Amino acid sequence: MATLCRPAVSVPEYVTTVEETLELARSRHADHPQLGLSLRLIENTGVRTRHLVQPVEETLAHPGFEERNRLYAAEAKARVPLVVRRALEDASLRAVDIDLIIYVSCTGFMMPSLTAWLINSMGLPTTTRQLPIAQLGCAAGSAAINRAHDFCTAYPEANALIVACEFCSLCYQPTDIGIGSLLSNGLFGDGVAAAVVRGKGGAGIHLERNGSYLVPGTEDWIAYDVRATGFHFLLDKRVPGTMEPLAPALRALADGHGWDVSDLDFYIVHAGGPRILDDLSKYLGVTPDAFRFSRATLTEYGNVASVVVLDALRRLFDEGGAADRARGLLAGFGPGITAEMTLGRWSRTP
Repeated sequence: MATLCRPAVSVPEYVTTVEETLELARSRHADHPQLGLSLRLIENTGVRTRHLVQPVEETLAHPGFEERNRLYAAEAKARVPLVVRRALEDASLRAVDIDLIIYVSCTGFMMPSLTAWLINSMGLPTTTRQLPIAQLGCAAGSAAINRAHDFCTAYPEANALIVACEFCSLCYQPTDIGIGSLLSNGLFGDGVAAAVVRGKGGAGIHLERNGSYLVPGTEDWIAYDVRATGFHFLLDKRVPGTMEPLAPALRALADGHGWDVSDLDFYIVHAGGPRILDDLSKYLGVTPDAFRFSRATLTEYGNVASVVVLDALRRLFDEGGAADRARGLLAGFGPGITAEMTLGRWSRTP
């Protein structure tokens, strides 16, 4: 049975606080007609600190898409190997044991993907399958878990490496002053993560069932407008309310597995914002504390896109994990509007 092992997570050294973010919004957009609303929305995200790959004054500059994408590639190559080594160590594997590498990122572009560079620079087999995922946004971390699960189900002796790399600050656009853009400027952070799914052996979450669901007619609610200046983030005001149609999909997945989604032992979900977690608590009928790991990620790191679900899981490991055979749900939500969902049991021993 495929097992999701302990994730390794790293965030950059430059830190900005919510107080600094609010002051920057006041100084740069003093004449914005909806400045007060923007400030309240940023305060209500629950984000206290975020980590950036550059000092904030450099982040606020825009040297052009070419330079930003160059920086994206350089930072990815500098930061990803560390989390890959730690994830392999936590899974008791070596680079040569990897059969599939899944690389997820929506904040920069490389071709060939970073997967090719990792194979060449870290000693992965030249036969390693490569699966880059670039356009699932925040849902991509959970999608990577599901695709690794599928692969290890098809090849029970195989191992899959998941890498998530998000430098959201490199998508900052100083000319975008819509409410959604100003909110995103106080919500998103940077970070990288890696985790191994073992087809055989390993301790962590034994993956049992996965599924996907797309809310019809919402494909333009979370999107990129790609211009000469790079990726311009578009966020529809209806996005915070998407848990109402998505919660039944989570419940249906659990029902199909013979589980009650309201009576599981742990919940690891993507924290796009506090409204998402509050609504999930309401619609799934679970206590707010069930999402404490996701809230902690949001508070300390902000929304780190595909990295979030791996960091929230890392926090569960840091707490000592769950009881053996404890049942849990992992889920990520992103553009589409898409949900990627996983059910599994905690395994304390390989």
